[in-house]
Amino acid sequence: MNFLAHLVLAGDDEDLRLGAMLGDFVKGRAALSRYHAGLRTGILLHRHIDSFVDGLPAMAELRSALTPEFRRYGGIIIDLILDHELARDRERWQRQSLEAFDGDVRDMLASHDELLPERLRHFMRYADRRGLFCAYRQKSEILHSLWGIGRRLSRPNPLHRVEVIWDSFEPRVAARYGGIFDSVQFEVAAWLKTKSTMTGS
Repeated sequence: MNFLAHLVLAGDDEDLRLGAMLGDFVKGRAALSRYHAGLRTGILLHRHIDSFVDGLPAMAELRSALTPEFRRYGGIIIDLILDHELARDRERWQRQSLEAFDGDVRDMLASHDELLPERLRHFMRYADRRGLFCAYRQKSEILHSLWGIGRRLSRPNPLHRVEVIWDSFEPRVAARYGGIFDSVQFEVAAWLKTKSTMTGS
């Protein structure tokens, strides 16, 4: 899952939302000690979601639908397309517009700036320039994001050419999007309930 999906799955809890953003920038167990218990839970939830999604049969089916050239990078491609589908899914934003949600995320990060790794600050400066996360509604923005990820990878890759498979592959992801997201929401609720039971809260 990519940034927008992690944020939505975190719900209204600020610690979980902040952990959702920190998750890609805090590596290993030792690094968790810097953060208080609520944020640690948010970061661990981020990791759990990634692991759970990677193991879903629907994700395996989508990866197998890609040609070998793109299959190696299937997880990256699918994650970005899922954010694209989420951004366009008006049903998910009935209570609050995506624009308002986007603003809330920025306000949250600004109020906790001292906790943010520099790499996350760098990403948010990029997000501000590109108009993310609202811009994820646009195919062109997803392709640009994939191109940027490809540039940062150390080995040659086809992420700058995802446009050639978009028309055939994006509808496959769109057809699976609702089921994948619902499955992950159910798993998140179950995981958080387990954590609550363990802490006695």
